[in-house]
Amino acid sequence: MSEKVYVLGVGMTKFGKFLEKSIKNLTGEALELVLKDSGLTKEKIEAAWFSNSGWGMRDNQHCIRGQVALSANSLDEIPMINVENACAGGSTAFHGAWTAIKAGLYDCALAIGVEKVYHEDRKLMMSSFITGTDVEKTTKLIADLKKIAVLKKKRIEKEKGIQEKKDSKEDYSAFMDLYAAAARSHMKKYGTTQRHLAIIAAKNHNNSVLNPLAQYNFPMTVDEVMNDYLVAYPLTRSMCAPIGDGAAAAILISEKFLKENCNERAIYIRASVLQSGSWRKDTISRRTANAAYKMSGLKPENINVVEVHDATAFGELHQIEEIGFCPIGQGGLFSETGATALDGKIPVNPSGGLISRGHPIGASGLAQIYELVTQLRGEAGKRQVKEPRIALAENGGGNIGPGEAAMCIHILEKIK
Repeated sequence: MSEKVYVLGVGMTKFGKFLEKSIKNLTGEALELVLKDSGLTKEKIEAAWFSNSGWGMRDNQHCIRGQVALSANSLDEIPMINVENACAGGSTAFHGAWTAIKAGLYDCALAIGVEKVYHEDRKLMMSSFITGTDVEKTTKLIADLKKIAVLKKKRIEKEKGIQEKKDSKEDYSAFMDLYAAAARSHMKKYGTTQRHLAIIAAKNHNNSVLNPLAQYNFPMTVDEVMNDYLVAYPLTRSMCAPIGDGAAAAILISEKFLKENCNERAIYIRASVLQSGSWRKDTISRRTANAAYKMSGLKPENINVVEVHDATAFGELHQIEEIGFCPIGQGGLFSETGATALDGKIPVNPSGGLISRGHPIGASGLAQIYELVTQLRGEAGKRQVKEPRIALAENGGGNIGPGEAAMCIHILEKIK
């Protein structure tokens, strides 16, 4: 496996709530965008990896999702691999395409992630999230965590002398309880505060104002984030990723293909790692990051811009520690210094992250690739990081034991 692999093109729809659009519609939009960006026609694509998690639960399309969605947009006959890896599905599709090209099987492959999460039936929409865990093992755990979070929430509201807002809901994603429990543990052990989480969330909301494809395009102050209603203490609504729909895609090519179709905007994939979680007390983030650094020959200090999986603000805090950008336990203080801002030491989530760019499950990992390729090309407009050369994307999915069930880390490099 010595073949070098590059990203030739990227495409992404605007993320948001689109009841009027189908999976097929969103697939077509992303496919058209990525082909336009790469300068290719559909005939050049030799294989496709299609990421989606919820189409079966939503519309009973449990099988052959990629074949159905892509053939509806005049892409068929080629090998298609359907990918379901919870929130890490998009990055897993990217890894699959990378692996096949690196092995010499193909010279041009598509990775595409598409998801419709928003639904008028809120309970149906929220109940699907628990399927990203070992349902048999975690149902009772999550129920217990939810009770703890609700009691904590009511106590905090009583201490502040405020009444629960009418729009405050307890039928939220089960993962918010898992994140909230992890955040409370971190706060107790290291002295992290709720305000540290608000600083991270406000930073990402303000970044998304500069991203026209983000689901949210409004700024927020730290105090506004703090004063939003509590979902599960210490997480307020503004610290949590929204529900939404969207699609993102990337076209990956071999070095041979690049030489035959010279394109100075291509980005080199210096490392691509996929690993799975464990019930043992290890950290999948650190394990995956170390493997990516070893493959790339780089260290954390070599990275210029980062997209991490911030399903909540605590997710970003946790990942910047585990990936090595600051010491364990110092993520809150590190963020408070401005080190992760657009003009900081290591800009994190310039897109707005999942918190504000949005989180259509199967598309999120490829949305990170879209952002980082755009940054490395110098095409990010007002949110452009200063002269980045190396970028890292971390995308986790589901939950097994103490951490994510699946995780991908990709390291990208500007070659010109």
